[in-house]
Amino acid sequence: MSFLVRREDSKRQVSAQGYVQESKSFAHELWDWTKSILVALLVVILVHQFGFNLSTVRGHSMDPTLHEGEWLFVNKAITYLKAPSRGEIVILEEPEKLALPQHPLLVKRVIAIAGDEVQGRQGDLYVNGDKVSETYTDTPIQDGDFGPTEVGPGEIFVMGDNRHLAASADSRLFGVIPINLVQGRADFVLWPLDMAGKL
Repeated sequence: MSFLVRREDSKRQVSAQGYVQESKSFAHELWDWTKSILVALLVVILVHQFGFNLSTVRGHSMDPTLHEGEWLFVNKAITYLKAPSRGEIVILEEPEKLALPQHPLLVKRVIAIAGDEVQGRQGDLYVNGDKVSETYTDTPIQDGDFGPTEVGPGEIFVMGDNRHLAASADSRLFGVIPINLVQGRADFVLWPLDMAGKL
């Protein structure tokens, strides 16, 4: 009789130990999954904040180069390595002078950088007195003459590629902008596929 009691007690102990081990195993696996998810989220946040992201074109200010609805691959890391260069297409925060809530970010082309003088005369663009050949536009500047404007240190002058009348709100309207408003450089069109390619 004593033997049977000890055997039953032994079975209960083994069963209880198995339950505890199973609980520990489940908790350990749950913690592993939680850590993995947290690390993945952290990586995504860091990449989005400092590496790259996607941006959608809104409006027609960059026609004919970019069209509404296209998805752009935006290189954010480049902004930590160097200042924007002439000819690059950048994503920038809207200057306070414009402050349109429906367009918190703008996409524009860098026309002039620190030390440059930019001017529009008789439909043509001039930087430092030299006429710029703008193969990315489909019309002369139709908004009239502007400038000359001096671009100071830490500033850039941006314009949309759409040079039709009143088609782009850019540095002709809100002036030069500090480069700290630049969020990244648009490097590629990703979508739609028939328009995909390097900018």
